[in-house]
Amino acid sequence: MTRVAAVDCGTNSIRLLISDVQPDGTIRDITRLMEIVRLGEGVDATGEFAPAALERTRAALEKYVKQMKFEKVERVRMVATSASRDASNREEFFSMTAELLGEIQPGARAEVISGDEEAKLSFTGAVADLGRDEAPYCVIDVGGGSTEFVVGTADGELLGSHSAQMGSVRLTERIMRSDPATETELEIARDYVAERMEDVLKIVPLDQARTFVGCAGTFTTMSALAQGLERYDSDAIHGSVLRFDALRVLIDQILIETSASLVLNPVIHPGRADVIGGGSMVVQGIIDAVEKVTEARSFVISEKDILDGIIAGLAAELADAPTS
Repeated sequence: MTRVAAVDCGTNSIRLLISDVQPDGTIRDITRLMEIVRLGEGVDATGEFAPAALERTRAALEKYVKQMKFEKVERVRMVATSASRDASNREEFFSMTAELLGEIQPGARAEVISGDEEAKLSFTGAVADLGRDEAPYCVIDVGGGSTEFVVGTADGELLGSHSAQMGSVRLTERIMRSDPATETELEIARDYVAERMEDVLKIVPLDQARTFVGCAGTFTTMSALAQGLERYDSDAIHGSVLRFDALRVLIDQILIETSASLVLNPVIHPGRADVIGGGSMVVQGIIDAVEKVTEARSFVISEKDILDGIIAGLAAELADAPTS
């Protein structure tokens, strides 16, 4: 058995998954952690990471490294997405990750991955528990800075993917600055998302998908809200189905609430309350585009995502490694 870890650092959050990989390739999850660090705060406007954002991220990663040591992790892979591709001072971030992750595995550091690889990893993780009869799948990962789309088959063949520059933090900082957003801001945000969805429709064969899978914090939080959960319950959220018509009603409600009101709901993470409106606008635009080209009228929500894809990749590397 080998204990491995995956870390995903996006625009809004940093997350950890520690898993055991058995000699036969079986994977068993040990620990999942998430912290909102808002690494991408202000990057859209300044082009660089803010010192406070870097410090928040360092503090969270230090906790994760401490947890990895406690769990006796032997191998780790960390990926960094949208915000780290945009920041001019990104080397400061990567040097910090090398310093900390090197305590677990010499030479390890965060990697910048392309939107295509991000989509592939998300796809692998998100569809792990779905039936083959539900394929082809379209996995949609709404992040803070970007949203990944990938369509693929039950055998893992990718039919198309695209990373769209729209996300919960990006829309909030760029357009939806009022709390709650004004009607004018909402109109501009709708147009912004619609333009990017036109690109998605040109690049990704959404019309070939049978099942649409939503993953990451915006989708999972919406599932918790739609179900009226009194606390965030991963088991209840994973595999849940959200109908488009019900989602539209939920989105309308989210958009009229202040962040101070939203944060009082126990299923909304305090660090997500001020950007869930931006994420909701992205989801609304996705629904509109999907309805144009398919008969689909719901999302399947997956708690599994890029972290699970990273772990699957580490497991494959272990299986291919020569034995001594």
